[in-house]
Amino acid sequence: MDPSERPAVVFDNGTGYSKLGFAGNSEPSFTIPTVVAVNESFLDQSEQCSSANWLAQYNAGVMADLDFFIGDEALSHFKSSGLYSLRSPIRHGQVNDWDTMERFWQQSIFNYLRCNPEEHYFLLTDSPVSTPESRECMGEIMFETFNVPGLYISVQSVLSLSAGFAYLKSLSEEDSEDSVSDMTGVVVDIGDGAPHIVPVVNGYVIGSSIKSFPLSGSDVTQFVMQLLQERGELLPPDDALDIARRVKETYCYTPSDIVKEFKKHDSKPSKYIKQWSAIKPKTGVPYTIDVGYERFLGPELRSICTN
Repeated sequence: MDPSERPAVVFDNGTGYSKLGFAGNSEPSFTIPTVVAVNESFLDQSEQCSSANWLAQYNAGVMADLDFFIGDEALSHFKSSGLYSLRSPIRHGQVNDWDTMERFWQQSIFNYLRCNPEEHYFLLTDSPVSTPESRECMGEIMFETFNVPGLYISVQSVLSLSAGFAYLKSLSEEDSEDSVSDMTGVVVDIGDGAPHIVPVVNGYVIGSSIKSFPLSGSDVTQFVMQLLQERGELLPPDDALDIARRVKETYCYTPSDIVKEFKKHDSKPSKYIKQWSAIKPKTGVPYTIDVGYERFLGPELRSICTN
């Protein structure tokens, strides 16, 4: 069947999470963490095998290529077994491990979306500060490994502006005659890895005017975890980062006056201090931690570092 008759596959790969789906759907089919769990034991066997025993070395290499998981499955196998190690192919919005990225795309296509890449066009998102070499690697993997019939790589900020414009256009009764001129604006892209402020004019990014921040969502998560540990909360080592992320997403907020927040928490701790309860995955023992100043100190990371 002609690929144009099938919906295009859309991959929005971010530092923290990736969204997978098909064009035309109102929401992604899957939203999973951008991590890959690899069984290091097979890699060690492949390196330790002598060159004479080529069959054992070959089998170990094949098993290493097959025994890996992505997303939530990767986190689950990493926590429950000591054989797997986590790898993050994207750091600060840039792909720094193309072998791991290729494995992530492979599982996304065949195990999650369950489609034949040769029968669909593909749309991939890219960072506004990405290099041309990075896009060349994307195209090389997609065309040579997955044999896709067509590929389009777009900047995330432009797609965000396009989505907003399409939504507003669908609400209006009269269609705009000059739709290209409306594709102008400033996109504030705050992600887990690299926040950017991107100006877009007529659908094109003004690269010289892009501004980036040195702090991102992952830095706030790390800061919340540090505050909890410094206050003496006993966090399970394997789940410390995940607990800090959940605390950040559930309880953290930005105050208008940080001094008043300290006074409120000190005067009525029972009202403002929250508790987080969970079960240790390996032992099954329940535990509870108190969340106090971290609720409003976490988002203040930038001002604290600046001062």
